[in-house]
Amino acid sequence: MRLIIVSGLSGSGKTVALHVLEDLGYYCIDNMPAALLRSVIDEIGSGENGSTSLLAVGVDARNRRQNLEALPQLIEDLRQQKVQTELLFLQSSDDVLLKRYSETRRRHPLAKHGTALRAAIASEREILAEVLNSADLIIDTSRTSIYELADMIRARIDRRKTNALSVLIESFGFKHGIPADADFVFDLRCLPNPYWTVELRGLTGRDQEVVDFLDAQPAFVAMFDDVFAFLKRWIPKYNESQRGYLTVALGCTGGQHRSVYMTDKLAAALHDIHDPILTRHNELATHPLSKT
Repeated sequence: MRLIIVSGLSGSGKTVALHVLEDLGYYCIDNMPAALLRSVIDEIGSGENGSTSLLAVGVDARNRRQNLEALPQLIEDLRQQKVQTELLFLQSSDDVLLKRYSETRRRHPLAKHGTALRAAIASEREILAEVLNSADLIIDTSRTSIYELADMIRARIDRRKTNALSVLIESFGFKHGIPADADFVFDLRCLPNPYWTVELRGLTGRDQEVVDFLDAQPAFVAMFDDVFAFLKRWIPKYNESQRGYLTVALGCTGGQHRSVYMTDKLAAALHDIHDPILTRHNELATHPLSKT
């Protein structure tokens, strides 16, 4: 059986994630009391119509605190019992969550007895801290539409049919903030910037003129060699440790030139030693996940 536990902050996209998983063939249960998870797995797995191999459950901050604190150990026990268990955690920035609740006029589940929305969000973060620390995959939806989130779920979870490590290489601009879901962050701002060459300013790292410019820079070549050597050495180690997901973020100032080309170049090189390798460009006009 494969079990996906979907948790995270209210308003960050948990319902969307469960709907996508349901479309992918998962038996989905939302607002699951964590204490009942083991019983549900036993019941579904021994059903009259045969065992269900794909199960997804939503677990949120309305659970008893002691049950949430016990969740990491429960996940480990399930894995020992050969249940392929993954914890997906969705989050967004406070400002984005406040805007979403304002637009939908929904009440936050923890905003009771006159509790302010911002205080309710802070309380939820504190309650779910241990769950976040145990997550196999963290997705920050602050700048992600529901369609992009759906694509991400399909790319990172559905395409991971086996126990192989799913590696995402993503580009970003530091002026927009560091991606909250990154496991490794590499800063490329020390490299020559095509932005200061007038004819390259309006292009991106996917244009041949920018590629030629960067490939001619010794510092860029040296940075690529160092980052590639690091990932080539450590990706197999993460794979051996049964890690499900790894996210590598490459940042330059605006996320248009250096980080974009470095992302594509690294993904192409890593594809020769590992699969799957996915890419994402956060600052380009369209940034769907793509498989190398």
